[in-house]
Amino acid sequence: VNKIVGIKLITLTTFDIPNAVAQRVYSNMPIEYPVSGIKPIEKSPWTETVLDSHKSFIANNIDDIAKVFSDFKLIQSLGCESVCNMPIIVDGRLLGTVNCLDEKNYFSTKKIKELEKIKLPAITCFLLNLLKKK
Repeated sequence: VNKIVGIKLITLTTFDIPNAVAQRVYSNMPIEYPVSGIKPIEKSPWTETVLDSHKSFIANNIDDIAKVFSDFKLIQSLGCESVCNMPIIVDGRLLGTVNCLDEKNYFSTKKIKELEKIKLPAITCFLLNLLKKK
């Protein structure tokens, strides 16, 4: 990701939709965003976009982030005011999301298109995570 577009914060999240829980499985900032535990999935415009419709969620300012993420103050304290949550889908199945955060107005159309290049490596990461659980 850093070679393609450069990102301040990147995390990978998996989802157990039937049990309505999410789990962070990777973070490049493990102190601020640790890989541990699960958290409930609450219905929102974000879940409708990403989990239900399998489309990327883009917010390029902290006000839009605050509408869907309760930890927006932590996000802002890390110098991040924009987000791209990209669902990774294989054969119609959601494996997880790649969550990229950076400064305000970071995710231009060009950068979003460039991020498409990380889908195949992300699929590999999520599949390895699934194998690790077995």
